[in-house]
Amino acid sequence: MGSTGNLEQRLEQHNTHKYPGSKYTKRAEGTWVLVYSEEHETRHEAVKREKQIKSWKSRKAIEQLIKTKIDDRKNGSG
Repeated sequence: MGSTGNLEQRLEQHNTHKYPGSKYTKRAEGTWVLVYSEEHETRHEAVKREKQIKSWKSRKAIEQLIKTKIDDRKNGSG
């Protein structure tokens, strides 16, 4: 989970292990796949939302957020 100004570039960094910042990214094997994203007007808003989601500390709550977004896309509203 994180924020970026260029989603495609960030995903490529994760998948080619060119990004030196994340210990977890370097340890993980396999291909990273984007399953959820949100767009915000400012970086401040994006970071605030990221902190909100991380504060839930519940994998189930985050999985429900992802499922809702997928369902919305299937129904043409996302």
